This record gives sequence, structure tokens and C-alpha cells, in this order.
Amino acid sequence: MAEMEPVAQERPAVLFQDERRAEIVKRVLERGRVDVSDLAQEFSVTGETIRRDLTELQRERLVRRVHGGAVPWRGSVIVPRLEVREGHNVAEKRRIAKAAAAEVPQTGSIIIDSGSTALQLADVLDRERDLVVVTNHVPIIRSLSTTERPEVVVLGGALRRRTMAFVDETSVETLRDMAVDVAFSGCDGMSPAHGFTTPYREEVAIKQAMIAAARRVVMMFDHSMIGNEQLFRFADVDEVDVIYTDVGVDPAMAALIEEQGPKVVRV
Repeated sequence: MAEMEPVAQERPAVLFQDERRAEIVKRVLERGRVDVSDLAQEFSVTGETIRRDLTELQRERLVRRVHGGAVPWRGSVIVPRLEVREGHNVAEKRRIAKAAAAEVPQTGSIIIDSGSTALQLADVLDRERDLVVVTNHVPIIRSLSTTERPEVVVLGGALRRRTMAFVDETSVETLRDMAVDVAFSGCDGMSPAHGFTTPYREEVAIKQAMIAAARRVVMMFDHSMIGNEQLFRFADVDEVDVIYTDVGVDPAMAALIEEQGPKVVRV
């Protein structure tokens, strides 16, 4: 009997440096702590490569190095880069976006704020509707540019690369002259006591202008934002008409929020 040749084991795909570092931050956020040796094995690289990654991520205040590994950065307000946020709670964000799409009118105008859940909404948007979409988010612009519809109005200004959004007075001034049907927005933190918050001062004015320009305001965020209060408040709870979130939000918390005005939809 002829000897069978050994089956070559499939090697894991090697990630580019930026992709690997984004995955490392994602694991730190999910696990609370990561070890150099485990990461080296997961990504099929040397321990020295992982240590260089952690040093760079610490320099950017995304993680904090500890003996043998890293933990989440603490002691300052920090939001991960967009590519990290897109990969966090993806299933929940997709469900939230699909449910919130019910708020999109058949015809008319909407604002879609920047953010990973907002990008999910843009991706599932019905491209056959006669809509005007106003946005300041580069990934959303790119998503909507692949079809003839909807019409896209870009809020320009200075680009913040961490979130890939235009945020300055140029966008705010443009919004002051607008009246849209629905604004879809997100937040980096919220609580019934302090409302909707962001760690970025420059985002406050544009988020407030989006809310002021809309006849109806829809907020979208997953359960991890509840109680995660950030430094700057951009809206009170009663300024929002409906909140779409996931079932990870405790029903008692949802009821407490609804007492202040908005309907809470858990999906």
C-alpha cells in the first residue's frame, strides 16, 4: 500500500500591521487583559512584534502595557479608532440598524451621523427610495456612492481621522439652514441623568445642529454605551423621539429612559 502524503496544515492568514493592531485593541476591550505570548500565537508573529504593537498602542492611549501584556487604557477619556469600533458588537449594531431603518421615510430627507452603527444603517438603506441623505461621515459617503440613489449631501470641513468625520463650523453652518425629516445619530455614552455624551468637544456642536435640523430624532447605540458617560453632553434624553438599542439593555433601565420621553426599542 502506498504511503499517504501528510496533509499540510493550513496556516492562519497573516494580517497587515494596522489590521493586527486593531484586532489587539478589540481583544483588550473584550477580555480586559491580553498576554504577549497568547497574542503572538494567535497572530503567528513573534513576541517582540507584539511588544512593539503594544508600545505603539500605548503611545496612542488605546491600551496600557503591564507585565507580560496589556489592559485597557484608563485615566483618560478614549474612544477606539473607527476600524476598532466597527468590529465591536457587530451583530448587535447590525440588528439595531436594520430595525432603525423602519424610521426612514419613503421620500424626503434624513441625516446620518458618523459612527459604526450609523454606517450599518447606510449599508442597509433601501437604494430605491427617493431620498436625500445628509452626512459628515466618509465611510457612509463611500457606501452610498456605489448606487445612483439616494442623493448625498456632504457636510464638509476639517476631517477628524480617528472617526473619519468632518467636524467644524463649516458643517454646523450648513446644518443651520436645513430642515430634514429624520436625524439618525449615535453616542459614545448615555445615562438617564446626563443624557447623550461624547468625548470630543468638536463633535458637540455638529451633533446639536443635526438634532436641531430634524423634525424627528432617532438615536442608535448598543448596550455598552449605557452608563459609559463621556465628558461632553450634546443632548438631553427628552430631545430624542426614539432609541434603538439591543436586548443587552436591562428592561428596567429602558423603562427609566422612557419615563423621560423617548420610546426605547430593544432588538
